[in-house]
Amino acid sequence: MSAVRRSGSAFPPQPEVLRGSLFTLRRRCGTPTCRCADGEGHASPALAYPAGGRTKTLTLTEQEAVEVAAALARYAQAKADLDAQAAAGLTALLGRVAARRASRS
Repeated sequence: MSAVRRSGSAFPPQPEVLRGSLFTLRRRCGTPTCRCADGEGHASPALAYPAGGRTKTLTLTEQEAVEVAAALARYAQAKADLDAQAAAGLTALLGRVAARRASRS
């Protein structure tokens, strides 16, 4: 599977899988008469992702947030599948080692 999904549009391809966390970034613009001066602030979706041992943040559009959420879900499913395969491999190895040890006795 490739790292990105090909798209027929003029935009770059959508990510197939992503690691990170989707969250809502809230901030104030600094304009004293803006609604954010007394309220919750401006909200925009953002992705927090690991890069070089640090956590980076990338602000997103609403459409990108939908695509990113789907890519994060695919990553979580792929990780769960890989964890299940690793657990099955460990179980098989433990069984072989136990059988080998039992045959020695």
